[in-house]
Amino acid sequence: MRVKRGVTSHAKHNKIRKATKGFTRGNRSSVRRGKQAVTKSLAYAYRDRRNQKRTFRQLWNARINAAARLNGTTYSRLIAALKTANISLDRKVLSELAVNEPRAFTAVVEASKAK
Repeated sequence: MRVKRGVTSHAKHNKIRKATKGFTRGNRSSVRRGKQAVTKSLAYAYRDRRNQKRTFRQLWNARINAAARLNGTTYSRLIAALKTANISLDRKVLSELAVNEPRAFTAVVEASKAK
């Protein structure tokens, strides 16, 4: 008996079309180009989830350094002082303090200098 594959093919094509929602014209309407675009976009998404961590850490370090210099020290000296004083605040929290709570950040800097 002959097997007709239209249902399976249409399901695959619809899956690609659903995934290419928001893409530009050719990548959205053509199944072949859409499949390539989805594959590429998933690769970019995987890569950039890792790069995002790197980028945010750079941002936090820059913010901490700027706030540390306002308090008469540098980023590297501040981090070293925090480690010797056993103050365990990660860079994300330190940068939030530096931006939103400058007085609290100053208190952390003073606490790290005290020991």
